Amino acid sequence: MFKNFLMKKMLKAKGVPEAQIDMFVTLMEKNPELFKKIAAEIKQKTKEGKSEMAASMEVMRLYQGELQKLLRQ
Repeated sequence: MFKNFLMKKMLKAKGVPEAQIDMFVTLMEKNPELFKKIAAEIKQKTKEGKSEMAASMEVMRLYQGELQKLLRQ
């Protein structure tokens, strides 16, 4: 719960709309391991010199199918 609170605050600070924040937190609760994997890959790509946005978009495209399945559940 505290982790979700912190995640919501961080996303809100980055300007993410409230509806998307709630959806994102719900998806994370459904499959936390997937989001740990996504976060690790984004972190690795930023260490390799990519911007956070570029790394995020690239990694999210790789997991697009799995994310869509979560959205349908």
